[in-house]
Amino acid sequence: MFHALATLIREFSLVEVPEAYRKRLQTEPVQAVYASPVYPKVRLVDKASGGKADGLNAGINCARYPLFCVVDADSILQQDSLTRVVQPFLEDASTVASGGVIRLANGCVVKDGLVTEVHLPKGFLLLFQLVEYLRAFLFGRLGWSQFNAVLIISGAFSMFHKERAMAAGGYRADTVGEDMDLVVRLHRTLRQDKRGYRIAFVPDPICWTEAPETLGALKRQRMRWQQGLAESVAPNFGLMFNRHGGVLGWLAFPLTLLFEFFGPFIEILGYLCMIVFWFLGLLTWPVFLVFLFASVGLGVLLSVNALLLEELSFHLYPRPAQQLKLFLVAILENFGYRQLTAVWRCMGLVKWMLAPKEYRHRKDDRRSEDREEEKRRVGEIRRDSSWQDP
Repeated sequence: MFHALATLIREFSLVEVPEAYRKRLQTEPVQAVYASPVYPKVRLVDKASGGKADGLNAGINCARYPLFCVVDADSILQQDSLTRVVQPFLEDASTVASGGVIRLANGCVVKDGLVTEVHLPKGFLLLFQLVEYLRAFLFGRLGWSQFNAVLIISGAFSMFHKERAMAAGGYRADTVGEDMDLVVRLHRTLRQDKRGYRIAFVPDPICWTEAPETLGALKRQRMRWQQGLAESVAPNFGLMFNRHGGVLGWLAFPLTLLFEFFGPFIEILGYLCMIVFWFLGLLTWPVFLVFLFASVGLGVLLSVNALLLEELSFHLYPRPAQQLKLFLVAILENFGYRQLTAVWRCMGLVKWMLAPKEYRHRKDDRRSEDREEEKRRVGEIRRDSSWQDP
């Protein structure tokens, strides 16, 4: 860590500055703030290690402007992505968060910090993930955005209204899904406060990121994502069927619980039942074909439609050979890969459910403290002249 700090100081000609640090969000101690006389827009915060969420909160405390953007260290933005992701804030003053599309940088040519040539990644594992990303962003988030019901904005590339994020408590350091957790808490706190707001997904700002290239790394990622999902929805369960919940509470939240939270268990249970029924002689061919269509056919349909939407809208993979390969991958992912990720997701949920009791109690106490802190911050920011109704 010291070597990385020294490298940044050297490369950007950074010098320590006596800057006032207002600790509105609790973080590990900040040791120094650096600025660059050569690059006036560059600042560096040196702080005690506390994890990603803690580091993000320190950055928010240091932010000078109404909006802040979060970008992962292994991600690359298109040249116009920041301009595009900020557009919802300019069009609608009630916007509190927005995010763009995440694409795989694996296989692409990167030069001077930019993706200069777009290629398909090599290997089926990465191709399967590419199709997953297309389906999740172009269908899931784009669709829910029309109803102001987006429950997650990727932590790899997201933009937030600083005061609204602070009023919601900032990022939680005791969860592995800090990105989804913040978005869900924004929904909950703003709906409780009966404020008009918008959380937007914009399909054209592109952020390129590295995807796991080994089964072990992918397994850890999917278990972590599922655990983060559980840690985000569980403390905000009151959103579901809330009389002020709107489409979010009456449709998006219940469907997320059904298909994302319980979905892996239901899918694996379905496969196990088919195997048991087969051995018991209780499975007829018509029933098997119906199950095959429901479990595989619909998955293929969604993936192929996502590919079609990508081709019509963005045309990032224009060559016929690329399109044919993606079409075949959209079919093949349903025979083994999807089932494997479902198992990993189940393992992530089991890991969350079997967390040590004292750890769960400690997190519950922390959530209660966070809610009290949220109320305090909302009252504080209401009195602040910077908090204005849209």
